[in-house]
Amino acid sequence: MKPIKTIIILLIIAVSSYSCTSDSNTDGNDFVDLEAAIQFDVPYGDHESQTYDIYLPAHRDIDTKALILVHGGGWTSGDKNDMNGFVELIKKDLPNLAIVNMNYRLVDETTEAYPMQINDITAVVKHLNDNLDDYQISDDYGFIGTSAGAHLALLWSYAFNHDKHAKMVCSIVGPTNFTDSAYTENVNFDTLKMLEELYGIDLTTEFLEEVSPYHQVTNSAPPTILFYGGKDPLVPVSQGNLLQEKLEDLGVMHEYTLYPEAGHGWAGLELLDTWAKLKGFIKAHLE
Repeated sequence: MKPIKTIIILLIIAVSSYSCTSDSNTDGNDFVDLEAAIQFDVPYGDHESQTYDIYLPAHRDIDTKALILVHGGGWTSGDKNDMNGFVELIKKDLPNLAIVNMNYRLVDETTEAYPMQINDITAVVKHLNDNLDDYQISDDYGFIGTSAGAHLALLWSYAFNHDKHAKMVCSIVGPTNFTDSAYTENVNFDTLKMLEELYGIDLTTEFLEEVSPYHQVTNSAPPTILFYGGKDPLVPVSQGNLLQEKLEDLGVMHEYTLYPEAGHGWAGLELLDTWAKLKGFIKAHLE
């Protein structure tokens, strides 16, 4: 699922080229007079992959919200540095938000995706909550995930957001439903074999539903924004369509954008459209 990196790289180039203005805070009196700060590779667990980078804005206070970024890579690869393009865009256009760019443990021959990677998101949220006074931020978070990271962000926000810390979630080409016939009956892509390798067990319908955001979402889910490509060779278009229909039925606040000619990533005007919509959604539901 590596093509998603191209989205992020091109996105920051496109926005820098086409945008002449950025949102900024004009009322500094509402904030504690703190300088901006960055901490890299903050450990939130004992494993070498359990680290995050945190970007704290100037003039923040206990009402400052944070965006948590979850990289893609097919659950087996990828790194938080893949999301650095989003970091720069958020710093530029949403300068009042803190940013948490996380790594998580990757699947290998000795580990399984679930619940390990969901537990890592839980551990990040707990670590942030334990350090709110030091960071001077609130415990309200938004999530942006790409590809496999979008699947994790959605699943955590729908099934593990017990204390309602997630206030919005964004999926960019994230898998949502592993029981979808577009996966299970696709002879060109053996999804079930891949999932067996990821999860290390004989799969049942019950388990596939447990790890599918589509089957875990309820009417109390946070506002959700979805972006998908109509010609994605890795994530069938039905993954976005099905979740959009479920959110509509449940009455969950959401936005859905399908780029019919796009694959597992896009550029140009579609890319500008993605950031414009995502930025507006974040401002409406998190800032």
